[in-house]
Amino acid sequence: MNSTNRVAGTNGLTNTHILISGASIAGPALAHWLIRYGFTVTVVEKAPALRLGGQAVDFKGETHLTVLERMGILEDVRRLQTGGTDQDIVDANGRRLTVIPGEFTGGELEIRRGELSRLLYERTVAAGCEYVFGDSITSITETSGGVHVTFERGAPRTFDLVVGADGIHSNVRRLVFGPESDYVHFLGYHYGLVDVQGDFGARATMYNEPGRLVSTGGPAAAAFFAFASPGLDYDRYDAGEMKRILRDAYAGMGWRTSEIMEAVRHADDVYLDSISQVRIDHYSKGRVVLLGDSAYGNTLGGFGTGLAMVGAYVLAGELAEAGGNHQVAFRRYEEGFRDYAKIAKNGNAGRFLAPRTRRGIRMRNRIFRSGVLFSLMMKMTDKYATDITLKDYRALVRR
Repeated sequence: MNSTNRVAGTNGLTNTHILISGASIAGPALAHWLIRYGFTVTVVEKAPALRLGGQAVDFKGETHLTVLERMGILEDVRRLQTGGTDQDIVDANGRRLTVIPGEFTGGELEIRRGELSRLLYERTVAAGCEYVFGDSITSITETSGGVHVTFERGAPRTFDLVVGADGIHSNVRRLVFGPESDYVHFLGYHYGLVDVQGDFGARATMYNEPGRLVSTGGPAAAAFFAFASPGLDYDRYDAGEMKRILRDAYAGMGWRTSEIMEAVRHADDVYLDSISQVRIDHYSKGRVVLLGDSAYGNTLGGFGTGLAMVGAYVLAGELAEAGGNHQVAFRRYEEGFRDYAKIAKNGNAGRFLAPRTRRGIRMRNRIFRSGVLFSLMMKMTDKYATDITLKDYRALVRR
């Protein structure tokens, strides 16, 4: 596909050939809708294959569930749901201090990120989406004929529009909008997720010391870490280096941490990243638009997957309603979505997960011991999750 279709085709659409960077959640969700509206979609992903691991993600409130239903995947997600499980907060001797209810950790509907990604991938492949794994965009140049894109491995191609759905460290955003440091603001914490082997109990459990959290156990024995630190410079694809950083950060910590870190030493799947927030004035520039964490990410904020799915629904719907006119569609996408995306600006998950003082830990735990405080917190998150009026684009579906 080396040419564009900027004039109206037989389906009445312009700008029909669209490149999406990122094959996690936002990208395939957008591809799902675009294909149904009559667009032709290519998804490029740096990873050599679909990433099936990762933590659980959740949906909450009428808005999230409505989007899943209109996509036709609500029942599939229900079938694959993990079910939010209660999590114990313990002291250094393993004594329970309080319990985090499953409704907080898992929302109304929880599913493993990898399972959701696989579901979206299979649906879009069956519908005709082209996926290119193991490649990455190296340049994006807008021309009179569309958007000329070069790749690390593949031959150059021209598309009508390009979408950056490639996460908080977005390559598309860097190439088109400017360096990451202009838009990604470090919030003073890092987090890690490691698939570990070992008997860490049937119930999810977490332990805190000032500025550090470690959690493991439960149905899937994945260890989770959140810790306060200065900004770290490391290779996010070097498992050995990430393990070393985690070992250094958790040296001397009590409870079962030394046992968990020994399991980390032998683990194959390791992920480490900063807790950061994206702040950007506009989601689009010319024929390029950002979606999901690349535009409004806030690490571990609790709304990332929901924002990605709702954002994909709105962006694709506006493109279809505008007949492919990207200038109109991108403006309406931002106008209709920016206020809802403000939920990503609320708070710093690191402070909640790993308070820097013992007093802060006690105050955080008190929320889960107090029915009143917990109820207020849940009502607030429910309000954020539903604070948008969804347009109904279903009449525009072509297939």
